[in-house]
Amino acid sequence: MFGFGKQAIAREIGVNDLKRLLDNGAAMVVDVREPDEFAAGHIPGAANLPLSRFDPALLPETNGKLLVLNCAAGRRSAMALEQCAKAGAPVDTHITGGFSAWQRARLPIAFGH
Repeated sequence: MFGFGKQAIAREIGVNDLKRLLDNGAAMVVDVREPDEFAAGHIPGAANLPLSRFDPALLPETNGKLLVLNCAAGRRSAMALEQCAKAGAPVDTHITGGFSAWQRARLPIAFGH
């Protein structure tokens, strides 16, 4: 009652499921790693909004797509999801294992900004 003990529930999506959603135009990715990490390799089409200056108000318009946050392994994206929950932003999903899992699955990688 009154929200005591209530935690924001974060959903996780696997990299293969995310790849299918991206291929179908049903998802978009926001990478919360720092610009140098992002430039060294990221999910194609991802936007970069580093956690160091993350603001849920700066998230792109989704136009009905699932917005998925991403970082290296899942910790920073979980922190960004907490910020989204506090701000009332309708974002609750991040990648299981982060970009590291994407790389391990040998999925396409883009480079640069």
